[in-house]
Amino acid sequence: MMGIPNLGGVHNHIAMIAGEASGDLIASLLVKGLLQLSGQKLHFSGIGGPCMKAAGFNAKISMEELSVRGYVEVLRHLPRLFALRQRLAKQWLESRPACFIGVDAPDFNLGLEQKLRTGGIKTFHLVCPSIWAWRAERIKKIRAAVSYMLCIFPFEQELLAKENVPASYVGHPLADMIPEQTDQQAARESLGL
Repeated sequence: MMGIPNLGGVHNHIAMIAGEASGDLIASLLVKGLLQLSGQKLHFSGIGGPCMKAAGFNAKISMEELSVRGYVEVLRHLPRLFALRQRLAKQWLESRPACFIGVDAPDFNLGLEQKLRTGGIKTFHLVCPSIWAWRAERIKKIRAAVSYMLCIFPFEQELLAKENVPASYVGHPLADMIPEQTDQQAARESLGL
């Protein structure tokens, strides 16, 4: 996690949201790393899943609250999701965490990040939305919402710099979990090929 800037803030609370299983895994690694760096002096809470909880995160709300799929289901849950985002913004603007870290889930997190940043809270976003693959117009929202982007692909940092979005490449968490060399014979046997 080299290159992460000073979090700022006047206390040790970091608000976070991860809305799906991949974000839960990535966020859990960030929580573990930041706890190690801080000597266990940070407190994390917000929306998360089982991996984050196991890492020391206080999940006030389960990430299942954000897990909606398909257009019809999303439309049905939109009022509840907007109300949840509004409630969290109000709560954190009052309690003033040191910062907010949104992990992936850009459709939910970017709107919340924009409110928090406008209110003077530093906002970080881990896992840059794929503006390089699709929805390039989203860069305007990112620029307004994110104080600092934490990128998992090296080319994203340069792409964001061109758009005046401060960013650091922190690496892909799966790089440490997947071996560089695979045992092809063992893989074939385990798959029954």
